[in-house]
Amino acid sequence: MKYMISWNERPQGSPAEYEKAQTRILEVFGQWKAPANFKIEFFVIRVGDWGGYLLVDCDDSLTLHKFCSMLPAFTFEVRSVVPVADAVRAELEVMAWRDGLKIK
Repeated sequence: MKYMISWNERPQGSPAEYEKAQTRILEVFGQWKAPANFKIEFFVIRVGDWGGYLLVDCDDSLTLHKFCSMLPAFTFEVRSVVPVADAVRAELEVMAWRDGLKIK
């Protein structure tokens, strides 16, 4: 299943605390290895911001939870997503079914 993960930096304190958090984030993330069931399709940072987006294919919600728990300086939002072509096909199928219902 595909998931879109977005994240934002949690509010910190002083500029020095932000710098310390940034250093720690890079230390932790630099040593992380994606598990075999966590296939990264794209991974981008928002320009001029402390957050970004990650599209991942993963079959285990606990693997997603572990990833989001790894960096407590961020808040994460995880959404299940499907390709547009698949969504349109599903919508057309249900529309045809709905249009075929007998009115009582």
